[in-house]
Amino acid sequence: MSATGSVAFYTLGCKLNFSETSTIARSFKLAGYTETAFDTAADVYVINTCSVTENADKKFKTIVKQALKQNPEGFLVAIGCYAQLKPEELAVLDGVDLVLGANEKFNVVDFIKSKTASETAVHACSIDAVEQYVGSYAIGKRTRAFLKVQDGCDYKCTYCTIPLARGFSRSDTLDNILKQANEIAAQDIKEVVLTGVNIGDFGKGEFGAKKHDHTFFDLVTALDEVSGLERIRISSIEPNLLRQETIDFVANSKRFVPHFHIPLQSGSNEILAAMRRRYQRELYVKRVSQIKSRMPHACIGVDVIVGFPGESDDHFMETYHFLNELEVSYLHVFTYSERENTLAAGMPAVVPKEVRAKRSKMLRGLSQKKRRAFYESQLGTEQDVLFESENKNGYIHGFTPNYVKVKSFWDPALCDTIARVRLTAIEDDGLVVFDVKTAITA
Repeated sequence: MSATGSVAFYTLGCKLNFSETSTIARSFKLAGYTETAFDTAADVYVINTCSVTENADKKFKTIVKQALKQNPEGFLVAIGCYAQLKPEELAVLDGVDLVLGANEKFNVVDFIKSKTASETAVHACSIDAVEQYVGSYAIGKRTRAFLKVQDGCDYKCTYCTIPLARGFSRSDTLDNILKQANEIAAQDIKEVVLTGVNIGDFGKGEFGAKKHDHTFFDLVTALDEVSGLERIRISSIEPNLLRQETIDFVANSKRFVPHFHIPLQSGSNEILAAMRRRYQRELYVKRVSQIKSRMPHACIGVDVIVGFPGESDDHFMETYHFLNELEVSYLHVFTYSERENTLAAGMPAVVPKEVRAKRSKMLRGLSQKKRRAFYESQLGTEQDVLFESENKNGYIHGFTPNYVKVKSFWDPALCDTIARVRLTAIEDDGLVVFDVKTAITA
């Protein structure tokens, strides 16, 4: 196949996927392709898949149909976690021409060049053979970038397929990550979000047992010295890997913002044990207390799973009350989804789907309550807001360092800038507004 023409990308799933899609897009550009929007007729469509939930699997099929509607003759490539876990399942879908696994996806341009047969080609090695680490970062427009610092996971949570899709924990060298951070800073991007599967595990080399000379704390302290970056945000970190030294450092940092996203998954120690999580709820309480004692204004987000096998009404209410009493700011609620080749998929006491849906609704309601209470606590304060560059129905949106989402009437002069504002009120849509007269572009 010719290595020229137009290419379009669609990314499903996490920020890590977005960082890798962006890196792959740059390889197409170097090969002579022109990137175009996914809703246009392109010569090549690349879909970076996710397989965390059943819905992510189903979404892929919808995206394939969208691409073929734009160009029935388009060359369609599937990469990512779903492609690694179930390559043959993707290969039989009408319109899919090439399926690449975890080791192969960064060489997609070469695979396209070499493909000649009409049948769908599948290249996905065993996950045990995935040893390399490929650094990546995603740049959207100019507001923020997602910087990959780690990949894979050595944890054996009973519900999770990520180790099967991405392999063991491994990370880049500190020097390489600093090089990429400086490349981002040179493009006048205001904020960097650190991404990975288990970023607190930073320091493991390409071959797992091999260690680098640096830890996650070393990474944080080094990135804080990168000139040209206004903000650095830690996307998600396990509570057992978030150390006091990191919390103390962020509290006094020049660039790291007071925002932590810490997975919990359940407020019941019994369910945490069944999930094979590496902590109990008492440690989670300790981490929240440590953050709030140093940064009372800090935003703390929580991942939580409802409907895990064996989760009784009592277990769920234990989680609900635990979160209700905890000083956190919002929840990301996931409804448990059975995943093949996980221990949880074979566990007894399956929670009916209608019960899962009810519990999910309850926790999402609690999340709205938590977020509003946190926003209310910030009213009257002066904050530096980083504004986005998109006009959304006549409004411009932005975020404070501690992740309060604000809005104002569209003003192109504010795009990709940081402005000092005074937060004044919460609108009916839950977003915060400010007195425009106090806005001073930094």
